[in-house]
Amino acid sequence: MSFFNKVFASVGIGAATVDTKLEKDTYMPGETVKGIVEVSGGKVEQQVDDIYLSLNTTYLREADDRKYSVTACIDRFRLTSPFMIQVNEKKRIPFSFQLPEDTPVSIGRSKVWVSTGLDIKNGVDPSDKDYLKVVPNPLMTAVFNAIDNLGFRIREADCEEAPHRLRRRLPFVQEFEFVPASGPFRGRLDELEVVFFPSANGSMDIMLQVDRRARGLAGLFSEALEMDETNVRLNVTNADIPSLQPKIESVIHRYA
Repeated sequence: MSFFNKVFASVGIGAATVDTKLEKDTYMPGETVKGIVEVSGGKVEQQVDDIYLSLNTTYLREADDRKYSVTACIDRFRLTSPFMIQVNEKKRIPFSFQLPEDTPVSIGRSKVWVSTGLDIKNGVDPSDKDYLKVVPNPLMTAVFNAIDNLGFRIREADCEEAPHRLRRRLPFVQEFEFVPASGPFRGRLDELEVVFFPSANGSMDIMLQVDRRARGLAGLFSEALEMDETNVRLNVTNADIPSLQPKIESVIHRYA
């Protein structure tokens, strides 16, 4: 029986299992995530070489004129050194890690989750998946409020593969696409795209892509050649929050 138990455990039957319990499910980028990993022994003792947490999301990649979704690891955290888990033994391992500043917020099709895995010698890697709700930090929230007050409404939000000129630590950026539903830019812009690039020092670069509406024959040619789009970068900090709306409005007016 022991032999068959070992064989079954090596393919995941009767093997150790893992369950991650988060302290809460809603976080802002930069916040500390806390929780406990519970490891339950199976029908045979097993050596666990490693316990790791992976923070993941998906993004759209384009190839051969079509877009498809791929999984990306935002960060990975190692929790333990190797240990033995005995038959039916229970282990509780507390953990904490800082949610990276460039973690996408949970909006639209953008999802973020923590997967917990065990590296088990001569066996399969059991895993567990827990979704996080990532909400904007105060600076991002202030930007969204300013754009909303200018009459824009969000149309779409997606993580997409970043061109090399925009690529930083991760292979993608999260794009927020707004349309002017009212206010001074209705009829002047087709859309406004916003991308955030947070920095470790608390400041943030914001890229605004101002997409002007075609006017007349010259405008139609510009639109066809994608010359009607202007990319503008702003650097802001929390100290700029009270003046964000006029600052953003001034930039859009300049290129609308």
